[in-house]
Order: sequence, then structure tokens, then C-alpha cells
Amino acid sequence: MKICVIDKCPSKVNYEKYFDFDFDLYHLSSVYLQKVLKKDVDIQVNLDEYDYVITIGAESTKHYTKGSVTNSSGLLVNEKFIPLTNPAMLAFRPEGKPDFERALKQLHGILLGEIKNSVLTGDFKGIEDEEEAFNFLQEVFNSQEQEVAVDTETTALYPRDGYVLGISISYKAEQGRYISSDCISERCFNVLQEIFDQKQIVFHNRKFDEKMLRYHFGFTFKDDCDDTMVEHYVLDETEGTHGLKALAIRFTNYGDYDKKLDEFKKEYCKSHGILEEDFTYDLIPFYIISEYAAIDAAATLEIHKKFRPIVRKNPKLEYVYSNIMIPGTKFLMEMEEEGIPMSKERLSAAEKYLDIWIEEAKREVYAFDAVKRFEQDTGKIFNPNSVQQLRTVLFDYLKLTPTGKLTKTGALSTDAEVLEELSEEHPLPKAILKVRQLGKIRSSYISKILPELDRDGRIRTNFNHTFTTSGRLSSSGKFNAQQIPRDDPIIKGCIQASEGYKIISQDLATAEVYYAAVLSGDKNLQSVFLQKGDFHSTIAKMVFNLPCAVEDVKKLYPLDRQAAKAVTFGILYGSGPQKVADTVNKEGGNMTLSDAQEVIRQYFAKFSKLRKWLNETQEFIKENGYCYSFFGRKRRLPNVFSSDKGIAAHEVRSGVNALIQSLASDANLLGAIDTARELRQKGMQSRIFMLVHDSIVAIVPDSEVEAYCEILQRNTQKDRGCSIPSFPIGIDQEIGQDYSFGKFDKKYSLVDGMLVKNESNPN
Repeated sequence: MKICVIDKCPSKVNYEKYFDFDFDLYHLSSVYLQKVLKKDVDIQVNLDEYDYVITIGAESTKHYTKGSVTNSSGLLVNEKFIPLTNPAMLAFRPEGKPDFERALKQLHGILLGEIKNSVLTGDFKGIEDEEEAFNFLQEVFNSQEQEVAVDTETTALYPRDGYVLGISISYKAEQGRYISSDCISERCFNVLQEIFDQKQIVFHNRKFDEKMLRYHFGFTFKDDCDDTMVEHYVLDETEGTHGLKALAIRFTNYGDYDKKLDEFKKEYCKSHGILEEDFTYDLIPFYIISEYAAIDAAATLEIHKKFRPIVRKNPKLEYVYSNIMIPGTKFLMEMEEEGIPMSKERLSAAEKYLDIWIEEAKREVYAFDAVKRFEQDTGKIFNPNSVQQLRTVLFDYLKLTPTGKLTKTGALSTDAEVLEELSEEHPLPKAILKVRQLGKIRSSYISKILPELDRDGRIRTNFNHTFTTSGRLSSSGKFNAQQIPRDDPIIKGCIQASEGYKIISQDLATAEVYYAAVLSGDKNLQSVFLQKGDFHSTIAKMVFNLPCAVEDVKKLYPLDRQAAKAVTFGILYGSGPQKVADTVNKEGGNMTLSDAQEVIRQYFAKFSKLRKWLNETQEFIKENGYCYSFFGRKRRLPNVFSSDKGIAAHEVRSGVNALIQSLASDANLLGAIDTARELRQKGMQSRIFMLVHDSIVAIVPDSEVEAYCEILQRNTQKDRGCSIPSFPIGIDQEIGQDYSFGKFDKKYSLVDGMLVKNESNPN
């Protein structure tokens, strides 16, 4: 057997350390390059001479397989190629070691003939006949097996945008059926509902499938359905993806089972001249999609039988899964279906207004001499969004000093942070930043939201609790609720309640510092909350022994208060003296490095238990490479063992942050879950429709405002074992007709469908 290994360019990697077989080594490029592009490839090799080709890293894998090394590492591709991630990265990114070792073991199995990348011999097929569907469903219901995996194939990502093509079901190993939706007659519906009621249902991404089945068929489900996406997240939150395909490749022998489907999709798009992102599954013939869909359910069931017992064996992970993640899935699904109420009138007016505002901002940019000279010299109209043109104008024409920040390719960065810093040297970067920001608001929000509004004037998007390593929610899809601009009420003001209702938002007060005080057990820090005054003023008075009342600190000692604030938040994120000094100086202070060091010393002299907790936590993380949150989330931190000290230090800081952030996030989420449950039990109409950072946002009938506020506060401040004794976490509640709580109406007026800035209050 002849084998060759192909990496991107000459390196110090000793592949003999990993391969116990003879091989020939080649390189895409004969010279060392940071990144090998197509034009750089000068390899000379006759692949026909080799039985197997091992492609190392992203560039080599993409060059020969057109695929991703992440998704195909350790798999046999096109009967010849076996991609493998580059082992050189393990020194800097130890978190990749388990996957690399798994792929290496699989690679050796393929070469020895022990592993074949083909679909398991099994019973997978589609059903298009109603009688056959009914008989199979009866078989599932009457079986002794209690766990049933369910999956759907649809024409869209949201229930109101498309329909369900079919339902996949698997209740035993190596078996699955894909039932066409046309077969779901009344009697099939009834048996399916009995299955959902009596069996333990297993989904992969329950939020998606259950919403589809509820909306289009009216099925109902028990609260405790399992979800293999959530199971995997609880077992390894560091993974970039928890998708079914990636998990099936890693944890089952089904391999690349949807290859035929992908090939059909590419060929169809090519022959019909459509983009792959516009392709929908209803274009796939039933005979092609049926086997793939049936294996989806079978893979879900097999993965569940591997993951669920592991979660159960760890009491902490089991608590997180059963008491936070699964109830959280149910809550988020219902919240997403509630939808975010939008004012179409305000959105349309804002769109027109932003067009005018963007043009005004562009005119300001084009008025600068450097831009005029660039256009004269190049014969091109300057594009503020062109990175290349921007570099030329800023660094060649204006001769501004580069900040030192580079892109991944090593070029000078011109991102928002860089433009903000450069604006201290010249006004042009700030003017360009304004154009970019306004353009982003228009494209990311206004222009994107208007066509996506449902008939009831609401937009329904995704809230994800399996995307971040700390457990904080993220948002994606039609509307990213986590990135609503804070500085201008133009977007917040478009989230508006109808007549007879109010928008109510509740925020946690100083949540991360509060929970740091709880976790550390620092009585001095806890006493700051008990005093109930201005938090940062109280801290400053305690630390610096200021000779005035707390209420006078902000007026008499503003820089001391700012220093205390910088240290308070800085230490939770691992900031050193330099960062503290920079933060204070940005607010008009004049703090030196030695000043900052002294401030931090004084701070920890007052809050010694906090310092002790931080030190002990950091040492535990350094020694073990993981930590557990208060509620039991495991934060895996393998990069603490990295040979790169910067990466290792960042990983330690991430661990400390996760302990605090996850506690704040989970406590807030549990408060929202309990509130939603109580609202339904009491038959109230109030509904939570959005969670943004530490905010819980709801639409509430005028008649329920007082009752809702009491229920939400009580459930948020419930003692879950993570409160300061006799002093629950503080909350702030705002009530208004829209999410800007009056700021929109103060700043803007609607005149004949146009948005105009109020002259009396332009800011």
C-alpha cells in the first residue's frame, strides 16, 4: 500500500511521530507561506501512484477535496483522501487534542481496513402510502422501546415561511422511516400524538422541530423531551458546532450519509442557475431525501443513547441539563413564537430618515481634502466601506500612525476600534465610522426587518442557549436582538406595544459584581450592596477613605469614583494596572501606571476575600483546565496548558469570567422561566418576548402591569442559594409604550410618514 502526506508548506512537524507506516511527504508550496493561495501551489505529485492521500490542514484539504478539514478530519473522502487537522496547532490550541486523536485513530482504522466510510447496513426508507404509514406508527407505539427520535424536513427555517415536507422517526438501532406529510391523515395524526404523549421523544434541536410540528399539525409535546444538541452542549460547550451531521460523523458509523443529497443539490443549482442558499428541500426527489431523512432520526437516537447516560452520571451536568437547559429550551421556543412586536410605520419612516442621514454623512466624508485627492489620483469614487481604499486614504494620504492592530492576513486593520483611535489624530476616521454605523443600522435592522415581519406585525427570530461557552444567550436569524444599538433609540423605538398594552423591561442591577460578592463570600463587598447607595461611590469611599458622605462622592471625587469603577469591573475580567489607568484616563483622568498599581493594592486590602477567591479560582483552573459554575455548568479550559503564555492567560481569565457570567445569566433565565410558567398557570395575557443580556422584556396588558411586575421581580429575586443573605439582587423595571421608553418620541417625530429630529431635543 502506497501512502502520501500533503501539507501546505515545509515545516518542523515530524509526521513520523503520528504515523506508524511508510509515506511520502509533499508540500502544496515549496516555500514557507503564512497562507497558501491557489497561485502559490507548485506541488508536483502523481496521485495515481498512491492508494491513499492524507491532506494536512485547511489549505491542503480544500485544494484536493473542496471540503472542510474540520468536518472531514479522519474520514475517507472520495475513496482516496483522508483529511487531518495540522498537529502543529496543538501546542497553541490544546483544546483540539481530543478531536485530533480521534481522527488519527480513525485514519489508522481506515488504512487497516477496520473502518469503512459507508452507511451502516440498516433499514431506512421513505413512506408515501397512508396505510403503510399508519401500520409503522402502530408498530412504534406498540413496541417495548420507550425512546423515539423525531426529526422533520421542511422548506424553510421558520414555521410561517414554509411547510413540513415529512416526519422522520426511529425507535430502534439501524432503522428509520421518513413519512411524507401527505400521509398524515386523521388516524395517523392520532397515533403520532399518542406516541408523543406516551414515549420519551428525542429531538436534535427541539426548538426547530417542535415548533414546526406544533404550527403545521397541531401536535403537543411533554415538557421533558430530550435534545441531543443540548446533551452535546452540556458535555462539551467548547465545540464550535453541535450540528447533527458533525456529531453523526464523530460518534456514529453513518459517515457522510447525506453525500447524495449534497451532490443533487449542487448539480441542481448548477443546471438551473440558482444560488445554493436559495435551494429548498422540496426540490429534492422523495427517493433521494427519504434515506437521508430516515438516517437523521436514526443518528439522533444513536447519539442520544451515547450522550444521555454520560450526562446522568455527573450530578452537576445532570442538574444543568434537566433544570436549566431543557426548561430553557421550552421557554425560548415559546418566547420565539410570541414574537417581537414592531411598528411598521416607524420602521418605514426610519428607513427613509436613515437614507437621508447616510447621504449627509457621506457628503461630510467627501468634503475632506484627502478624499478629494484620492479620487483625483485614482479616478475612482471613494467608497467608505472599501478596506483597501480606506487604508490608502488614512495611511498614505493622511499619513496617520497605524494603531498596530492587524487583520488575520497581517494587513493593517480599519475596524471600528481602529477608526475610533485614529479619530484622535484626525476627524476623517470618525466621519467614516459614522457612515459605517448608520449603514449597518439600516442594513442589519431596518431593511432586514421590514420584509421579514409576519402578518401580525411581529418578527420571529432565534434565541440560542447552546452557542456561548458561558451559557449567556445569543440571538441569530431574522433579527439579532442582542445587538440592538444602545446609543440611538431609533431601533428600540420601533419595538412598540399596541394600544392597551405596555412594554416592560427588567434589568439586573450590577449583576456581575453582585455574584462575585456571593461567590467570594467577601462580607465587605456584600456590605456595599446592603448600604443601598450609589454602588461605585460607596466602593470609592471605602477604598480611599474619602472624607465625605457617599452621596457627595460623585460630585467631590469623580476621578476616585471612576478609579473604583475601573478596578471593580477590571478585576473581574483580569485587567491589569495599565488597563485600569487607560480606562480612568479616557474619562478625563490623569492616572499613571504606579497610581493604578496603588489603587488596586488599596482595593484588595479592603476586599481581601475577593482577592483570595480570585487567586484560588485561577490556580484551580491552571492546574485542572476546567471549572464548574454555581449551578453545575462545566467550563472546559484546555488552553491553560498552551505553550503560548498569552493564550494560557486569556484562558484563565475566560474561566473566571464564565463563573460569574454564567451565574448571572442562569439566575436571570430561571427567573424568566418561572415567571412565564406562573403567567400561564394564572391565565394572564402577559408574555415575555425577548431576553437581551440581563434584560427580560415583555408585552403586558395595561390591566396586568402591576401584577406582572410583582411576579417577575419575585421570581428573579427568588433565593436559589446564590444571594446575599437578606438582600436579593437589585432590579430596575421600565414601563412604556415602546422599548425606548419615551426616548424615541423625545428625539424624533413622525411627519407625513417621515422621521424628523426634534429641533428642541436634537440629541
